[in-house]
Amino acid sequence: MSRKNNRGQGRRPQRRKDVLHSHGGHRSNDFRCVSCRLDVPLDAPGTAHRNHCPHCLASRHVDQRIPGDRAGRCHGRMEPLCMSARADGEWVIIHHCVSCGELSANRVAGDDNPLALVRLATRPFADPHYARRLLFTL
Repeated sequence: MSRKNNRGQGRRPQRRKDVLHSHGGHRSNDFRCVSCRLDVPLDAPGTAHRNHCPHCLASRHVDQRIPGDRAGRCHGRMEPLCMSARADGEWVIIHHCVSCGELSANRVAGDDNPLALVRLATRPFADPHYARRLLFTL
């Protein structure tokens, strides 16, 4: 025999779990990725501000002008489009916001998944029509 709550569903609503959200809990110093839904630590080797998931390289549109300002109002999902290299040889990920269409360049962090980075960098070679679709996106 199952209990029914006021919504008519077969299970009770979840209670807030203070163990997970209190100071020192596993979610106090990380965030959940908007794409792969894994918990991501805020600390990133090689950069002062974590701005993308090291597993799938997706991001959220939270910065407005300065990296780490968190003043953006969009909060849309930012998908990784391609890779670029700066003059000093540093790699950056070009993200595209699916909500507002803005582009941003994010530094590669030291703990980013190397396979995901190589797949992103070689995507134009694997799909000959990718460059054309990318240009239409811009």
